[in-house]
Amino acid sequence: MTGDIVVRGTGETAEAVLALFERHLRLERDLSPHTVRAYVGDITSLLGHLRAAGHASLDTLDVSALRDWLGDQHQAGRSRATLARRTACARVFTAFCHRRGWLAVDPGLLLGTAKSNRSLPAVLDQAEAEAVLALDGPGDPKDLRDQAIMEVLYATGVRVSELCGLDVDDVDRERTTLRVMGKGRKERTVPFGLPALRALDAWCVRGRPLWIREGTGPALFLGVRGGRIDQGTVRRVVHARLGRAETTDMGPHGLRHTAATHMLEGGADLRSVQEMLGHASLATTQVYTHVSIERLRTAYRQAHPRA
Repeated sequence: MTGDIVVRGTGETAEAVLALFERHLRLERDLSPHTVRAYVGDITSLLGHLRAAGHASLDTLDVSALRDWLGDQHQAGRSRATLARRTACARVFTAFCHRRGWLAVDPGLLLGTAKSNRSLPAVLDQAEAEAVLALDGPGDPKDLRDQAIMEVLYATGVRVSELCGLDVDDVDRERTTLRVMGKGRKERTVPFGLPALRALDAWCVRGRPLWIREGTGPALFLGVRGGRIDQGTVRRVVHARLGRAETTDMGPHGLRHTAATHMLEGGADLRSVQEMLGHASLATTQVYTHVSIERLRTAYRQAHPRA
């Protein structure tokens, strides 16, 4: 419980502070629902820690209290990635409180930067990707939809949330591009190839019309009841297809990693891959160069007589 902590001078409770912070994340920072849930959970944990430590007012939150909280998280065995996210969240929260006048200074500015481990993402090799996309199906609406989903994910590297948000009018068949709404509601245009175009046409002509119901709307990909497809369904589609092909199991994000890696292996420059994926920072895209180098090392060890 966090109800014992209040904002001195206003009487705002911890629950009210959380509600205002959640609204700030959604409406002002325009973060994804997943990130909003994670950040609200992190600050709930922080406020609970403050209460347990005897803090009665939010204005007693200082850098020592933040470090104590993060230290407890470390002792509890939280991963470095989780600690890095919670450090970032704490900075957002203290800056928010400082702007509202609840904190005289912003203690988050004094927090060190927690480094997360950048583990190499699992990816399919090109032969595995071809095998997955070459799977024969019955050609019914579900099969046509699932094939189009797999082709689009591999061809474009879009996030699963972006794929679910696609509308029919977002597909430009003449230019073979998708209009994608990414994080922070930033729109970008992503190209795709002829195999993805053929799969989309097959779904839109022979599959999607059979699932349209009253109130279906403009969604490109539908569930069996005629509504916009959800992320859980897309993940099940990907896992099922990879399972049938007996390749490395991964979710839609694994196909995003695979698309980026194969583009770099094919000679694409980092900036182009960054734009395609919708990364705000080039540093995020650079992880794929490490994937390509590691694959090159593996091939070298297997093939070179002096390896």
